[in-house]
Amino acid sequence: MSEHATAPILRGPELEGLDQYDSITDVFNAAVSRHKERPAFSCMGKTLTFADLDRLSADFAAWLQHETDLKPGDRIAIQLPNVLQFPVAVFGAMRAGLVVVNTNPLYTEREMTHQFKDSGAKAVLILANMAKKLENVVDKTDIKHVLVTELGDLHGLPKRWLINAVVKHVKKMVPAYSLPKAISFRDAMNKGASLKYTEVSRSQDDLAALQYTGGTTGLPKGAMLTHCNLIANMLQARLAIGTHLKEGQELVVAPLPVYHIYTFTVNCLFLMESGNHSLLITNPRDLDGFIKELKKVKFTAFIGLNTLFNALCNRDDFKQLDFSQLKLTISGGMALTKTSAQRWEETTGCPIAEGYGLTETSPIVSFNPTDAIQLGTIGKPVAGTAVKVIDAEGNDVALGEPGELCVQGPQVMKGYWQREDETRKSIDSDGWFFTGDIAVLQDDGYIRIVDRKKDMILVSGFNVYPNEVEDIVASHPDIIEAAVVGVPDEDAGEVIKLFVVSKNSQLDAATLRSWCKEQLTGYKVPKYIEFRDELPKTNVGKVLRRELRDEKPASSDSH
Repeated sequence: MSEHATAPILRGPELEGLDQYDSITDVFNAAVSRHKERPAFSCMGKTLTFADLDRLSADFAAWLQHETDLKPGDRIAIQLPNVLQFPVAVFGAMRAGLVVVNTNPLYTEREMTHQFKDSGAKAVLILANMAKKLENVVDKTDIKHVLVTELGDLHGLPKRWLINAVVKHVKKMVPAYSLPKAISFRDAMNKGASLKYTEVSRSQDDLAALQYTGGTTGLPKGAMLTHCNLIANMLQARLAIGTHLKEGQELVVAPLPVYHIYTFTVNCLFLMESGNHSLLITNPRDLDGFIKELKKVKFTAFIGLNTLFNALCNRDDFKQLDFSQLKLTISGGMALTKTSAQRWEETTGCPIAEGYGLTETSPIVSFNPTDAIQLGTIGKPVAGTAVKVIDAEGNDVALGEPGELCVQGPQVMKGYWQREDETRKSIDSDGWFFTGDIAVLQDDGYIRIVDRKKDMILVSGFNVYPNEVEDIVASHPDIIEAAVVGVPDEDAGEVIKLFVVSKNSQLDAATLRSWCKEQLTGYKVPKYIEFRDELPKTNVGKVLRRELRDEKPASSDSH
């Protein structure tokens, strides 16, 4: 494309329609009015229509308005897996003017404490399975209102009783907890149904969500996403993806967690706005159960990532599914390998379109045109978005040359919550966000990522920052020092390898890994542990992670 031959900046098409909505609530109201009786979300055999979603979220909003002292702008943490309560609570909270703090339900007590304290959340909705952890940390936070929900709470009888009994008594997945002031989600919803919901006016500049992302200091930071950011990215997704999807006619499989910004924007916003039906998969790691769910439906789109595509294509029962209606597969969250893409297309007959984004960009920055997919690239900038690459001195880099990818557009976050210094380092006065990813802009308008932030590790789509893991490991009484790197893994893309110097010759890898599991979310736990007498360092004593990363692999879990 000659127009790109000399331009150091690539731009997506113009973004139109951003002024049609003032808030996510406006988007929601228009969607439920337009699509009333169509299915919106399904999970474990239960479907909510758009009318159901409207009624239930209004009940939740009414309860928040009348039964708590929460005011518009206050933060509510929602710590749920993919269950029907999630969209009900998110839209209910936003309709009450609250800011949603999406919280990973797999978080440890330490991680929960940091996020709740940092966000200043005054309320939390949590699955009963995780309530014991909350019991242990709630007094260290500003949380005054605790809502507890069980897995089957939005199912009818007797299925609700059955699901909740199996989870609690058969699978023993709900540790005993004591939260005397907690209110059950069902009680709150029943009370809210008898109260009047009052619509709250929010503007595009108001915060809609705090979305936490790993920090180079080891502590996650809250990306401040405004209503404008999320509406813009929803419209950008519609223009990038929507040509292949018909309004109100698609069934889209959503196995990735909705608390993750990727699924949050695509399923809770774009697909909701377009009247389409999301099938929420509560536990995609249970591949047997996942594939059984897929057998029951004729799905037209699938949103996944490299790890999941690999796992499914290894299964004979998946290969036997009916893919005749599948017309769109989207990959994001981590790099898509050519092998995975080819295997998926061979298995399903549907090519994968890869996109790229970050928490700080709501998340979509670029996407492969579905009619011109270029494997190995992250596609072209979405509407209203400009990208450029710069060198270490901040100078623009020519097309075809690698440099740090920078993004400008209405989806770029307002900044990091209560981290003005970090915001200034990440966004310049012209609104360019520095991604830290090394990219090449091609003269055909496509973007290729050639390297990532030098130290960040991407495990199955989740960012892991070595500092955080190292800080935790270093707190073990037997550890003198620790270093963490990412190593390639066929399934997860990357996994964590830990190098440690220990003062206890009896400490072994299994014991240390078990200790790590108590302190860290599963994907942050080192898969490999290597004991060393010393770690390579610079002359000022900084551990040389790159040297460890570039070494030939030694035997894992070794002294």
